[in-house]
Amino acid sequence: MTLHDREVRGFASDNYSGIHPEVLAAIAAANGGHQVAYGEDVYTVRLQEVFAQQLGEGVEAWPVFNGTGANVVGLQSMLPRWGAVVCAASAHINTDEAGAPERVAGIKLLPVPTEDGKLTPELIDREAWGFGDEHRAQPLVVSITQSTELGTVYTVDEVRAITEHAHGLGMRVHMDGARIANAAASLGVPLRAFTRDAGVDVLSVGGTKNGAMLGEAVVVLDPAASTGLKYLRKLDMQLASKMRFVSAQLIALLEGDLWVRNATHANAMAQRLRAGIEAGLADGSIQGVRLTRPTESNGVFATLPAGVADRLRASFRFYDWDLAAGEVRWMCSFDTEKEDVDELIAAVARETVQG
Repeated sequence: MTLHDREVRGFASDNYSGIHPEVLAAIAAANGGHQVAYGEDVYTVRLQEVFAQQLGEGVEAWPVFNGTGANVVGLQSMLPRWGAVVCAASAHINTDEAGAPERVAGIKLLPVPTEDGKLTPELIDREAWGFGDEHRAQPLVVSITQSTELGTVYTVDEVRAITEHAHGLGMRVHMDGARIANAAASLGVPLRAFTRDAGVDVLSVGGTKNGAMLGEAVVVLDPAASTGLKYLRKLDMQLASKMRFVSAQLIALLEGDLWVRNATHANAMAQRLRAGIEAGLADGSIQGVRLTRPTESNGVFATLPAGVADRLRASFRFYDWDLAAGEVRWMCSFDTEKEDVDELIAAVARETVQG
């Protein structure tokens, strides 16, 4: 029984999309018969090989249910009880995880305001101090998001500058990769280039926003940077009993090129949306809209004239990003169609000109 209109797509989040058919087929193929629970299944074993293909030998992948779980478990494995994490103020761990790093993992976050969602060595230094001071939570990890919550992407050199600086301070580097496929597609480089080869220690690899039903993975790139994951997944309620179905999805995405195909399409739809808005502003068919941030992955940010966002929401679901500034975010997904984008552009034109 289908309860929803299968033709409706919105621009609120890439979490709104369904399951890619190839991923759904992989789930079905993993079904039937019995496999050992809690990660001793053949699919989770195969997943280790797939991540080794992507990132090199010696990495270890720990499937979990969701992105918040991946971040909490991964960071917790990197820190002693007195440790703290330097992150961008806009980071998902700081703004959208309901305090889970603090409440569940007992981690102190040290957020730093940024212009574009990206940390730099200089910004890290604003909170990377007080080493050895018993009165201050010790800044021992830097967490960066790729691509960022503001839709920007760290270059390989930018990641490397952060890891070299952090390592020089005795800190480790965590990467929240909920949209890591979109970053790889934007940069046009292999996953390894801006993660392991650039010095990242522990990585969260997202699947849900890129065509999976659910499932992410904590991937340890440097074994010296992480400990206790065998126990922390269960402790943090992220240990799947039927783990084969999580692993099968990640295999379907990563073993071939599906992960980057999906991300490339989502990014292209965001570029189409941006280009359509820019063209409308140039010829006057769209008025009063300002594109506020670069479009480097699959998100477009803009401010709209008063009342326009609410009128658009009669047909398109999307979120306010900065309500006070009138800024909204439009996200594209692996299944966003050109027609969906063009309909939104036409609606923006209609509502901003005719009102």
